[in-house]
Amino acid sequence: MRVVIQRVKKASVTIEGMIKDEIGPGLLVLAGIEDADDLSDIEWLGNKIVQLRIFNDEAGVMNLSVMETGGSIMVISQFTLHAKTKKGNRPSYIKAARHEIAIPLYESFIKKLSDITGKRIATGEFGAMMDVSLINDGPVTIIIDTKEKE
Repeated sequence: MRVVIQRVKKASVTIEGMIKDEIGPGLLVLAGIEDADDLSDIEWLGNKIVQLRIFNDEAGVMNLSVMETGGSIMVISQFTLHAKTKKGNRPSYIKAARHEIAIPLYESFIKKLSDITGKRIATGEFGAMMDVSLINDGPVTIIIDTKEKE
């Protein structure tokens, strides 16, 4: 799995002109799933995301996790995170998982985050055209790939 994590003051997702979901302070997670992903990726990534110390403490140092701040999490599926751009100018998405693989893993990822945090996870709609709005806090943006665990 490949994710882009953004610390936000607020975020929302709109589908066909209607707000589907929104959060206040917390994390917006754009998630791309590839064919090689499985439940072990979800387990590792879910735990990593909720423990990332990227929120400021009282001294202004990034030392707190979303769990410690009580922040919210929104997850948006984004297959384009697996774009390959080496050849030509049209990206290839061959590594992005097909719906039959991606949807169950996406749903498991959301459930994992909810189970860890004890909170509802805000979402978009898998496969839909979505307008995602956010106010990036910092800005703080982190990319994690479960195949490269750097």
